[in-house]
Amino acid sequence: MIPEREGSQPSEIPEPEAAEASPPAVRIWHPLALLLFRFAFAYLVLYNVPFPLTIIPGAELVGQAYEGIWEPVVARVGTDVFGVKAVNQQNGSGDTTYDYVKCFCFLVAAVAAALLWTGLDRKRKEHARLNEWLRVYVRFSLAAAMLSYGAYKVIKSQFADPGLDALMQPIGDGSPMGLVWNFMGASTPYTVFTGAAEMLGGFLLAVRRTAVLGALVSVGVMSNVVMLNFCYDVPVKLYSVHLLAMAGFLLLPDLKRLADLFVFNRRVESATIKPLFASPGRHRAVLVFRALFVLAIAGLTLYRSLQASRMYGDLMPKPPLHGIWEVNELAVDGVDRPPLLSDASRWRRVIFDYPEFMSIQLMGGADGKSRDYYQLRLNPEKGRMILTKPGDLKSRSVLAYRQPAPGILELEGRLDGKPMRARLQRLDESRIMLVSRGFHWINEYPFNH
Repeated sequence: MIPEREGSQPSEIPEPEAAEASPPAVRIWHPLALLLFRFAFAYLVLYNVPFPLTIIPGAELVGQAYEGIWEPVVARVGTDVFGVKAVNQQNGSGDTTYDYVKCFCFLVAAVAAALLWTGLDRKRKEHARLNEWLRVYVRFSLAAAMLSYGAYKVIKSQFADPGLDALMQPIGDGSPMGLVWNFMGASTPYTVFTGAAEMLGGFLLAVRRTAVLGALVSVGVMSNVVMLNFCYDVPVKLYSVHLLAMAGFLLLPDLKRLADLFVFNRRVESATIKPLFASPGRHRAVLVFRALFVLAIAGLTLYRSLQASRMYGDLMPKPPLHGIWEVNELAVDGVDRPPLLSDASRWRRVIFDYPEFMSIQLMGGADGKSRDYYQLRLNPEKGRMILTKPGDLKSRSVLAYRQPAPGILELEGRLDGKPMRARLQRLDESRIMLVSRGFHWINEYPFNH
């Protein structure tokens, strides 16, 4: 043994456990949590795929190919399990029989995938990393939907101004969905406000630090949308419920923290946000890609909304005879028909709202047929209009028209095989209360008509 020299200090020999930092402890998930995560993973991926490819211009074939895989499966399940005919038809409704049966197929497939996954991967104790990536996928799927929904309201194309035909329709003859569309379209500021709220949720979801706030905004916005869809029978119930559920899924890890903050008034520590990549270069590249991706979605959907507004919305060019025309005189088959309420099939008004469409409001109201519709083709040079009934190209009628004075329109020819003659006067649209009332800071009495 060598004695220590006077004044010398004992050498500091590190303890074995301090010599090398121990790896962080792995949090073991409960078996039920593993099973539920695997089910959620399978269902959310099945439902959202092929996003994000479907938002790329020209990549619609990818979505069609994916749908083509499910179409025979859904048709077979519809017939054998539910005894219904499930046919994929693109008509604007997201609540068709096909859509419900397809969701059932997704549900069964997700349950089977979760059970099979659990049986093949019994040693797995957690899915922390996979959960992070699933949350990224769901965040951007939901963000894209919120940005798209919002863009079609910020530039009014989903809810355009109420059409002239709708303005002349008795409120009792309209559908609950039509009431929502007219309610939204009648106020541009409110429509833009709701769209901006949806886009705000989408932008916040795209950033990890604001993702919880984005999910909260989305829950608030989509809760209102879901209630409108259910209470006014708007056929987007399935899709809106899924978007609301996805926002709730993103909030699950933070429910306790949110309850402590908003309900129990407790102190809440800041959440730890770990980078998805250890490499700083990859992390910066992902941030740049995220910014470009989100801006591309927002820009593309805003552009598409603008194009839609120009095609059939507020920015659509007005047809030559645009307006609401009161039918003051009408003769059919040589017989004059005065404007009597008892004559249910007599024309009351003719409405030109869209370039290739004409509607006729009849005297018949709640007790009879209230509308006739025709596809329209105008020839201003010859002063002729060609009318056909929707779905019946053989029902071709030709009427001559002229305007002998401003606000006066005369029609003459054969309609549905009968000679007719009519004199119409244009209605002053400023008389329509819904579009002319405007905003008032001061109301001495409620103006509720």
